[in-house]
Amino acid sequence: MEIKWLKWAQQIQALAQSGLAYSNNKYDIERFEQLRALSVEIMQEYTEAGAEKIKDLFCFETGYQTPKVDIRGAVIKDNQILLVKESIDGCWSMPGGWADIQYSVQENIIKEAREEAGIKVTPTKLVGIFDCTKKQKRPDPFAIYKIIMLCHNGGGSFVTNIETEDAAYFDKDRLPDLSVYRTTSEMIDFAFQAKEDPDYTPIID
Repeated sequence: MEIKWLKWAQQIQALAQSGLAYSNNKYDIERFEQLRALSVEIMQEYTEAGAEKIKDLFCFETGYQTPKVDIRGAVIKDNQILLVKESIDGCWSMPGGWADIQYSVQENIIKEAREEAGIKVTPTKLVGIFDCTKKQKRPDPFAIYKIIMLCHNGGGSFVTNIETEDAAYFDKDRLPDLSVYRTTSEMIDFAFQAKEDPDYTPIID
């Protein structure tokens, strides 16, 4: 079921951000600032994030509002999938995170797998491009597209870092507690399908 208040808050914020980017009239700018403040108030009322955190997220954004991009690498070996334990919540996800500028999708996945799991990977197949508004029900200030690619493990081992506490392989029917905002069991199922089926068609929302 669509979370209407979240959609409204996102639309208000996007309109305010575009208005602030392209308006020169001081009265219009003041109105758009008021709209942005209203979107922050709505998000604060219905989420666990504090007003300052939400305000920082919104106010650092400039220009036309577009979805953020989250990339994930699905590494499957001996019918098990590699997951990393997230330091932020103690739960598990496929290695990945926000896509960095100046890196391609594949380069981002290679970078994240090295940093979070300590391994060298080669992305081989697109698993899917998911609209997190549809796939994950946790309220978020932004629209997010999640790109998942199947990867070959080229070797390496886990190295202590600030983002993850551990890395391990799991059977798909014996998964640990997932950091569902980052990785869902449905996404893992799609990754196994991509691995097992040579004619697999990527999921694109």
